[in-house]
Amino acid sequence: MAGITLAIAQEKLDQWLAADEAVAKAQEYEIAGRKMTKANAKQIRENIDYWAEKVRQLSGTGRRFFTGVRR
Repeated sequence: MAGITLAIAQEKLDQWLAADEAVAKAQEYEIAGRKMTKANAKQIRENIDYWAEKVRQLSGTGRRFFTGVRR
């Protein structure tokens, strides 16, 4: 996607992290008019990974490392 700034990527990542937290607490969350529930947990995780990678790329931080268990 052209034109994505670090601020935009961080904002999107923050939204998806909030969705993940709300869904983990058995609540719904809405992004752009779409309701997210536990059924969307995989999609939420994929979006977190996508936006985290964008933030990493745009911020110029080094290589990505994983610790623990990936969902």
